[in-house]
Amino acid sequence: MAEARIDKWLWSARIFKTRTLAADACKNGRVSVGGVKMKPAKMIKEGDVVDVKKGPIVYSFKVLRAVQNRVGAKLVPEILQNVTSPKQLELLELNRISGFIDRARGTGRPTKKERRDLDEFIEPAFFGDFDFDDEDDEDLDDSYDDDM
Repeated sequence: MAEARIDKWLWSARIFKTRTLAADACKNGRVSVGGVKMKPAKMIKEGDVVDVKKGPIVYSFKVLRAVQNRVGAKLVPEILQNVTSPKQLELLELNRISGFIDRARGTGRPTKKERRDLDEFIEPAFFGDFDFDDEDDEDLDDSYDDDM
């Protein structure tokens, strides 16, 4: 039965962009197999279910082939099967929908859409059309003419 290092497999299956990122995820306890946190050098085999915590959710992948060399994106379905629970995928969708509401204070300037939303929120209430008295304007004009 074929075996592969888990960090190499995560990189080969294109779950992580670099092998270093895959190894760091293992070292930081974000990768587990059967509820057991894995170190980068641990071996996995076909049939194992690998859980990877990325962002707010935990992805689950079933190992179909244990490979150590990176494969093309078209061949990824032959290497793994995504068995992530629908509950986790729903959590991902809710996080995506929430947008800038959960944005931490001081994380940079607002995006163009956020700026429009802020302007729309502020402008109608405080800077709407406001008519000044015409009489006051005439008094100012007369006093200006008298001085000259």
